[in-house]
Amino acid sequence: VPPTLTPPLALSRRYRGLTLVLTFLCYTSYHLSRKPISIVKSQLHPNCSALGPNPHNDSNSSTWCSWAPFDGDNYKELFGALDNAFLVAYAIGMFISGIFGERLPLRYYLSGGMVLSGLFTALFGLGYFWDIHVLWYFIVVQVCNGLVQTTGWPSVVACIGNWFGKGKRGLIMGIWNSHTSVGNILGSLIAGVWVSSAWGLSFIVPSIIITTMGIICFFFLVEYPEDVGCSPPLHHVRVTSSEKDPEAVTSNEGPLSVSSQSSVDCSNSPEEPTEEPEAISFLGALRIPGVVEFSLCLLFAKLVSYTFLYWLPLYIVNVGEFLGTVRRERAWQGEHLLTPPLSLAAHFGAKEAGDLSTLFDVGGILGGIFAGLISDYTGGRATTCCVMLVVAAPMLFLYNHIGQNGIGTSIAMLIVCGALVNGPYALITTAVSADLGTHESLKGNAKALSTVTAIIDGTGSIGAALGPLLAGLISPTGWNNVFYMLIAADVLACLLLIRVVVKEVRGWCGCIARKRGYVRT
Repeated sequence: VPPTLTPPLALSRRYRGLTLVLTFLCYTSYHLSRKPISIVKSQLHPNCSALGPNPHNDSNSSTWCSWAPFDGDNYKELFGALDNAFLVAYAIGMFISGIFGERLPLRYYLSGGMVLSGLFTALFGLGYFWDIHVLWYFIVVQVCNGLVQTTGWPSVVACIGNWFGKGKRGLIMGIWNSHTSVGNILGSLIAGVWVSSAWGLSFIVPSIIITTMGIICFFFLVEYPEDVGCSPPLHHVRVTSSEKDPEAVTSNEGPLSVSSQSSVDCSNSPEEPTEEPEAISFLGALRIPGVVEFSLCLLFAKLVSYTFLYWLPLYIVNVGEFLGTVRRERAWQGEHLLTPPLSLAAHFGAKEAGDLSTLFDVGGILGGIFAGLISDYTGGRATTCCVMLVVAAPMLFLYNHIGQNGIGTSIAMLIVCGALVNGPYALITTAVSADLGTHESLKGNAKALSTVTAIIDGTGSIGAALGPLLAGLISPTGWNNVFYMLIAADVLACLLLIRVVVKEVRGWCGCIARKRGYVRT
C-alpha cells in the first residue's frame, strides 16, 4: 500500500505559512538589532546635573556621567554622525545587495547577513565593557553593520514574492510588514531593560537574537516553490480576445495594473527542469513603469520615518526637560501654566521615553495593514499613499505643538502619526515593490524582484540617511525646525506620486465608462 501523500493544496499552504512566519521573524530581528542606538543615545549624554554632585570632583560637572566622546556640546552632531555612518553604508550597499541577491542562494545570503549583523551589533555593545571612548571605533562598527544589514530586505521580499501572487498582496504584506514595527518595539523594550545599568547589553542581547534567527533561517527557509515540488504563483492573467467582457476588466490600470492569482499548487511528482531566466540589469529594472516614481517617493517618506526611529526618544526627553524647567520657573515666579499638570516626559528617563516611543511603531502596524487593505480594495497603491501623506503633514504639525500637553494626548498623537507616516512607507517597500518586481513588462521573469526591491529601498535609504543627519544639524536651532523639515519631506513625497495617481484615476474612470457602456448595450 503506497504511503498517504499530503494533498497539494494543504502542502502549498503549509510552505506559504512557513515562509511568511520565518521571513517575518527574520526581519523583525533585523529591526530589533537596529533600534538600541536610539534608546542608548540619552544614556550616552544624560542630564548629569539631575544626578547630583560629581563624585569624582571633576571640573566639568555638567557632563561627568556622559560617555566620552559624546560628553561635549557637539554630542548631537556626533549622534547624527553615528546614524549617518550606518544609513549611508546601508543606502550604498542596498543598490549592490539586490544584484547579489538575484545571483546567490537567498538562504545562504540571508542567514549569512544575519549572523554578521549580530557580530557587528555585539561589537558596538562591547565598547561599553572594553571601555572604548574613541569615535572611530563606533563609526567603523556602524558602517560595517549598515553594509551587512542590506542582505535582509531584498531577500525576504524576494522570498515572499516567489510564494505569493498579487491577489490580496497589499493586505497580506501589510500584515507581514508589521515586522518592522514589531522589531522596533521589541528592540526598544529589550534595550530599555539595561540602558540605565549596562547599556552594552542593550546591543549584545539583540545580537544574540538575530544570530539565532540566522541559524534557524539557514536550516528551514524554502526559497522557491519549485524546490519542494510546487508550481510558482501566477502573477499575471493573460487576457485573450475572447475575454473582452467589460465586467471582467479590473480598475487597476496604473503601472501596477494587473490582476493575479495567489495560489501555489504542489505536486508530489517531480517536474521537468526549466531553463533559468537571466537576472535583470540595473537599468532594465529602472525602466519598469513606476519604479522611479515610487523610489523617489520612498526617499522622502523614509526620511520622515527614520528621523522618528532614531530621534524620537531623545526628543521626548529633551522636550520634557524643557517643559519641566519652564514649569519650575513659572511656579517660582508664582505663575500658573495653562497646560495640564503632567507634561510629557517632564520626569521621564531614557527607559520611559524609549517605552513611550514604541507607540509610534504601534501606529505603524495599524497604518501598514490599513494601507494594504485599502489599496487592495481600490487597486490604487499610489493614491492610497498620496492620501495618507497629505493627512500626515498637518498631524505632524499638531503633534509638535499639542502632543506634549498631556500623556493621553501624546499617546493618541503618536499612534496616529505612526500610522500615517509608516503606512505609505510599508506599502511601497512591500506590496508595491513586489508588484513592480513581477510587472507584466517582465514577461514572467521573476529574477527582477530582488533588484527592483533593492532599487526602491536603496533610494529610500538615502532619505533614511539624510533624515537623522539633518535632525542632528537642525535640532540645536530648535525642534520646531526639525518638524518643519519633516512636513516639507512629506509634501514632496506626495507630489512625486502625482503622475502615477493621475494614471490610476484615469484607469478607474475608463473602467466605469466601459461598465456603463456594457450595461447600455
